[in-house]
Amino acid sequence: LAERATVLRGLNGCAAMSNQPITPVILAGGAGTRLWPLSRKSYPKQFSKIIGTESLFQCTARRVGPSNRVQFAPPIAVTHQDFRFIVAQQLAELGLDSNTILLEPEPKNTAPAILAASLYAVRSDPEAVLLVAPSDHAMPDNDIFLDTVLLAMSGLKPDVIMTLGIVPDRPETGYGYLEIQAAPRVGPMPVARFIEKPTIVQATQMIRDGQFLWNSGLYLFHANTMLRAFERYAPDVLALVRAAVDQARPDLGFLRLAPDPWARCNSQSIDYEIMEKHTNIQCVSYCGDWTDLGEWDAVWAHCPRDHDGVGLGGNAHAVDCRDTLLRSESDAQQIVGLGLENIVAIATPDAVLVAHKNKGQDVKRVVSLLQAKNIPQADNFPKDHRPWGWFETLSLKERFQVKKIMVHPGAALSLQSHHHRSEHWIVVEGTAKVTINSTINLVSEGQSVYVPLGALHRLENPGKVPLILIEVQTGSYLKEDDIIRHQDNYARV
Repeated sequence: LAERATVLRGLNGCAAMSNQPITPVILAGGAGTRLWPLSRKSYPKQFSKIIGTESLFQCTARRVGPSNRVQFAPPIAVTHQDFRFIVAQQLAELGLDSNTILLEPEPKNTAPAILAASLYAVRSDPEAVLLVAPSDHAMPDNDIFLDTVLLAMSGLKPDVIMTLGIVPDRPETGYGYLEIQAAPRVGPMPVARFIEKPTIVQATQMIRDGQFLWNSGLYLFHANTMLRAFERYAPDVLALVRAAVDQARPDLGFLRLAPDPWARCNSQSIDYEIMEKHTNIQCVSYCGDWTDLGEWDAVWAHCPRDHDGVGLGGNAHAVDCRDTLLRSESDAQQIVGLGLENIVAIATPDAVLVAHKNKGQDVKRVVSLLQAKNIPQADNFPKDHRPWGWFETLSLKERFQVKKIMVHPGAALSLQSHHHRSEHWIVVEGTAKVTINSTINLVSEGQSVYVPLGALHRLENPGKVPLILIEVQTGSYLKEDDIIRHQDNYARV
């Protein structure tokens, strides 16, 4: 630690370091199925408040936000097109601007995503330096993170790709590893090889050897270095992603990558496509707290626990339990554990998971089972997030549906109509501006309005507080594809 502090004091006094901007690339397209039922395809873990009062995505954005020690430029976020408004909203809640938000037409793993960000970055700055930051990791020690970035910058050269290696504190079979070529030291170290998830015997031996670090997935490089690496090791991917970026089109504040060339890309990780082949990979060790929160056991390990090792979230209670995680994700739902040991029990309004803590890696098998049976809870929440707010299905039967709807201040739903249903809106909080055909009215708390089948209608929130209403739909067909948008503030027509 003393040696590290000495090196950092020298780096912090280096003017050249402070003048080199770093553009973060926040990867926010993953699914996180092993944290089901809290993380699902429609709203994955990076956007959820798993630990603390901010989402993992927001914690990542804040970590690489404005700093008086490292000159971070506004980030490039790469996400699936379905999450574009969630990303924009969560950045706005932090008061942070983005360089741009690149929209993937479909998930293609980390290699095409990082390449797209690199191609985009060199358009405006041929000397751009990028820091790839997965958005679903927890790294609470921000000062140590900044120290490590400074150490990585000290060894960055045009032909080098730097990575942050996590100093392991246990044999872990759920992570990949980096083998360094020499004894660990402060500052950049050459990487000998990347190792996929090992067995417990292999992981134990690697910890004993002392020359292995966990692979964090955080990379620092000149964008042109990454382009040259793809040109050498994956030229076919480079051609397709370049076409997707060249043919991208603006969509409000986003940039949509072209779907046709993107669809022809292989879905592949950056480690497999580039890092395991590149001849000049170096790493610096990160010695702070870190986890990718890849399973519920990791959440248990990083949440507040009592003297019996019990972690509670929401309306959760424990009696005679040990080393157990209990969470309720609903204000109306209580969960009580009695006599449990090494158990994870997660309750959401529409699904409950009960599992042994050492089965965390197998939760994705649960999701696959539900998907095979066409059970909607496998992928979708009752709450559906939209650019104007959200709606939550409270009751659904053959010919009626009841929803709770929240509209952000100043936001508006599309001007729309339906072929198969009528709607009844009851305002319970705030004031709604309602358009029905040519009539516009303000509907206050406690009042209601009826939208006949086929009527042209729109709901807006003209106030400064969230608008909440209950919607009752009746008709022969109640799915979301019975929406004809005639005008929309979010370009969804």
